[in-house]
Amino acid sequence: MTTPTGLAGRSVLLTGAASGIGRAAALRFAREGARLLLADLDADGTATTVEQITADGGEAAAVIGDLGDQRTVDEAVARAVELHGGLDVLVNNAGVMDRMSALGETDDAEWEKVLGTNLTAPFRLTRAALPHMLAAGRGAIVFTASEAALRGSSAGAAYTAAKHGIVGLTRNLAVMYRKQGIRTNAIAPGPTATGIRVDAAPEAHGPGVVGPLTGATMGRLGTADEQAAALVFLASDAASFVNGAILPVDDAWSAV
Repeated sequence: MTTPTGLAGRSVLLTGAASGIGRAAALRFAREGARLLLADLDADGTATTVEQITADGGEAAAVIGDLGDQRTVDEAVARAVELHGGLDVLVNNAGVMDRMSALGETDDAEWEKVLGTNLTAPFRLTRAALPHMLAAGRGAIVFTASEAALRGSSAGAAYTAAKHGIVGLTRNLAVMYRKQGIRTNAIAPGPTATGIRVDAAPEAHGPGVVGPLTGATMGRLGTADEQAAALVFLASDAASFVNGAILPVDDAWSAV
């Protein structure tokens, strides 16, 4: 007997849906009958995701813009509520990689871009979504963290700090709002085939340290759909008693 996901008809706001894990998750949510609002900076990629969903009979719309801009955040939440009558699920998936830079090599531009996209933008989006979930007395929030949230040897200083921040945010939200019916969890993906490229300088100190450690401990390369399955599970009623969890999806990398 399978456990129903309860996602049919639910309003889902998902970021980073233009490609990779975000697109795979959007397609999975749509197959479960969820109604989607997709937020991304990549207009063409997001349009392709929307087209794939609607061609299969699903419901999806998009807001295009930089989630580092509060106006885009507010527009995304308002549009989801307007189209679907509320907001049941928020998936903070959008993110960027750093250059694998060690702290001493990290300039302000790299730090601010990575922290702004990977930590500040999800914070702002969650803050904007919370009043609607609180009014409804329920909600599910899921973050895409990273293996870098669990260790210090899989990314540079900026990305590692941002993803550790996501873990702290996930756990704090779970405790703060559990009595209001809101669950907050995160996945911690291991190496995944998504097309994201790391612009690492090979002669830099950071990549020279991280590369050999990563290669020696990680397992196989995962797929975007394997990560998406975990995201959708945590958002669904099948995970109704899961709150404050950081779920490694990494072929045992975190167990090494």
